Amino acid sequence: ADHLHPPIARLSHPTYWGHEEYMTQEEDWDRDLLLDPAWEKQQRKTFTAWCNSHLRKAGTQIENIEEDFRNGLKLMLLLEVISGERLPKPDKGKMRFHKIANVNKALDFICSKGVKLVSIGAEEIVDGNGKMTLGMIWTIILRFAIQDISVEETSAKEGLLLWCQRKTAPYRNVNVQNFHISWKDGLALCALIHRHRPDLIDYSKLRKDDPIGNLNTAFEVAEKFLDIPKMLDAEDIVNTPKPDEKAIMTYVSCFYHAFAGAEQAETAANRICKVLAVNQENEKLMEEYEKLASELLEWIRRTVPWLENRVAEQTMRAMQQKLEDFRDYRRIHKPPRVQEKCQLEINFNTLQTKLRLSNRPAFMPSEGKMVSDIANAWKGLEQVEKGYEEWLLTEIRRLERLDHLAEKFKQKCSMHEAWTSGKEGLLSQKDYESASLMEIRALMRKHEAFESDLAAHQDRVEQIAAIAQELNELDYHDAATVNTRCQGICDQWDNLGTLTQKRRDALERVEKLWETIDQLYLEFAKRAAPFNNWMDGAVEDLQDMFIVHSIEEIQSLITAHDQFKATLPEADKERMATMGIHSEILKIAQTYGIKLSGINPYTNLSPQDISNKWDTVKHLVPLRDQMLQEEVARQQANERLRRQFAAQANIIGPWIQTKMEEISHVSVDIAGSLEEQMNSLKQYEQNIINYKSNIDKLEGDHQLSQESLIFDNKHTNYSMEHVRVGWEQLLTTIARTINEVENQILTRDAKGISQEQLNEFRASFNHFDRKRNGMMDPDDFRACLISMGYDLGEVEFARIMTLVDPNNTSVVTFQAFIDFMTRETAETDTAEQVMASFKILASDKNYITVDELRRELPPDQAEYCISRMTRFVGPDSPAGALDYISFSSALYGESDL
Repeated sequence: ADHLHPPIARLSHPTYWGHEEYMTQEEDWDRDLLLDPAWEKQQRKTFTAWCNSHLRKAGTQIENIEEDFRNGLKLMLLLEVISGERLPKPDKGKMRFHKIANVNKALDFICSKGVKLVSIGAEEIVDGNGKMTLGMIWTIILRFAIQDISVEETSAKEGLLLWCQRKTAPYRNVNVQNFHISWKDGLALCALIHRHRPDLIDYSKLRKDDPIGNLNTAFEVAEKFLDIPKMLDAEDIVNTPKPDEKAIMTYVSCFYHAFAGAEQAETAANRICKVLAVNQENEKLMEEYEKLASELLEWIRRTVPWLENRVAEQTMRAMQQKLEDFRDYRRIHKPPRVQEKCQLEINFNTLQTKLRLSNRPAFMPSEGKMVSDIANAWKGLEQVEKGYEEWLLTEIRRLERLDHLAEKFKQKCSMHEAWTSGKEGLLSQKDYESASLMEIRALMRKHEAFESDLAAHQDRVEQIAAIAQELNELDYHDAATVNTRCQGICDQWDNLGTLTQKRRDALERVEKLWETIDQLYLEFAKRAAPFNNWMDGAVEDLQDMFIVHSIEEIQSLITAHDQFKATLPEADKERMATMGIHSEILKIAQTYGIKLSGINPYTNLSPQDISNKWDTVKHLVPLRDQMLQEEVARQQANERLRRQFAAQANIIGPWIQTKMEEISHVSVDIAGSLEEQMNSLKQYEQNIINYKSNIDKLEGDHQLSQESLIFDNKHTNYSMEHVRVGWEQLLTTIARTINEVENQILTRDAKGISQEQLNEFRASFNHFDRKRNGMMDPDDFRACLISMGYDLGEVEFARIMTLVDPNNTSVVTFQAFIDFMTRETAETDTAEQVMASFKILASDKNYITVDELRRELPPDQAEYCISRMTRFVGPDSPAGALDYISFSSALYGESDL
């Protein structure tokens, strides 16, 4: 070959550049120098188009690849465009040595990039040697278009082939094994385009038996939509048994550069979108927490003054309405708020878990809306609520007692006023001044009988005063009227005493004038008056209203009534004796012909009055019997209500307590996966929800008891309030326990830990959970860590405790334990990863523009970034440049952006 082709012989050596090796076999060079005309044609077309795809950026192009590079000017320009670097200033002369000098500057630049050009001299290029020029351009293509293509540490050529194989693997009728015949039918090129831009080609309509149609489709789409110029000719490729490998490689490398950059940008954009989506979701959860917290605090703020208002109403109806309003509050208005409070705590814990898992700073609610603030407000609500119902019931009892006393006061006052009516006038008259001796004597005896009657009424006056005093002590709303009436009675009573004494004094002054009075009249009067007073008391007692709250109390009244009935025979004897005196009077009068006036001068009581009043007493006794028996029936009904309530409460109370204990152990004792624990807890929750009808029935019985004014129950230790509080705690506990398991699932999935790891963590935790309450104290936690291989000094253990117990509660929960065990090994996105992704979108700049964000990201996330990024400050930065570095740091709480 040396004597046939001296220039060719100098090229028959391996060519090296960088660490890559291409065309190392001499037969490759020999094959090129004996280039198949079809291959040479393909290389000229492809290399020319490739050069022009770069030269057009400088506003020029070439027509003939041997001629247009001869003066070296466009060759230097091509190298500047594709490298982005400045070459030495070219010689402007048109002499041969000027051209050689320019070509040498280009070749020196190529060598400076680590390419060893063996036996390629500037003279051959200047002389227009076509094959030598094609070899030089191929060297440039290899260095600047293909060398950087490397997949899994393969060589550039192998890397490009591996990339093509991976991208086209899913497509039918495509099997890329080389850079020549694998591309002849055009399906490989179409598959490459469809893989990255399925909107440009309908691959399902392509046919393997239409290679020219397939190739032209790929060329036209690439040129129109991908800015890849047409570098090959379909007919030439199809009609060539083995297309030129260099031409195919050059053309395919353009697809790699077109799509690889887009894939990198897409990967970066996807990472940013994922990070921003996490932030947007967390911000939404924060807003929902703030809104729910504000509404709950506002409801508590409105409710507390209502419960603090302990101003009693004046009437029973008004106080009973207050009690009904309170029942509505406990049954209707408060339960949804209990759920809201529980949901708020669950949302807060879930949000903090998500923030922790996504490596974000913890959420700090606005002032006054911390979970502790809401807990304190709720505690304040329950403090003022406690005792409100008891106060209402006490007030109702007080008003009931007041109504009873007021009615009793009126009855006694009416009876007393009826008795005193006209008494002052009688005591004030001076009938004794003109009376006869017998009349004066009669008046004296009559006055003595009146004094006896007056003394007998002293008890009633004292009772009236005592009732009035009790009404005042119980703050009766119409105490003024009571006091006025009582004062009038007392004043009148004092006046009656004074008048009585004055009349006695007057009668005694003339006592010496009186003769013996009719003993029988006097005896009748003396016996009839106390007996009549006794009957008045009996009538009063038989008509006396009563209020009792138990069978024992009504039984006591029945016993007293039976005792009264036992005295009736003796009273009847007294009546008959009194009536016998009157009979004796009539007998004497008849015997001795005495004309009686029909009026006992010593008393206004007639035998008919005694008989009538005695009949009244006998009539009232069976009525009193009936009234007492009706009250017995009512108290027995109340006792049945008590027992009915107690029977349910004694079942429901222990049931709630048992469920609380079961729930506290369920997450510790249940074996199996978190999902199985969740299913078990959900079943518990459904069983609890299904039990609600029992609570509602108990509420109904409780309301019946209160409507029957039953306020005590010796048959049970469980009040309705105990059951309500226990039920609310049970609902809250099961919801919190479910949320803890949900957070464990969230932690497991986000941290990538297996169920086996989680079971190991739980086994360790349960072993050191000495009290079996779902928590470890610090000493047990230290022992647990040592058992798992941690070498703990005091400083390191103190650091770990700040992580698992940030609030210094001196306990470590299972959730905190899980977070600690997974935190340091989990794979999470970091601020550095986000910065690197933004740097890709920004084409390696330290800032990014609004246009770049809107082009690379979905609209809502692009605007999210634009609205939060600060202006980039730096030399030569354009207006509107944004600082993505500080923004990325702020996403992870690493700056005060």
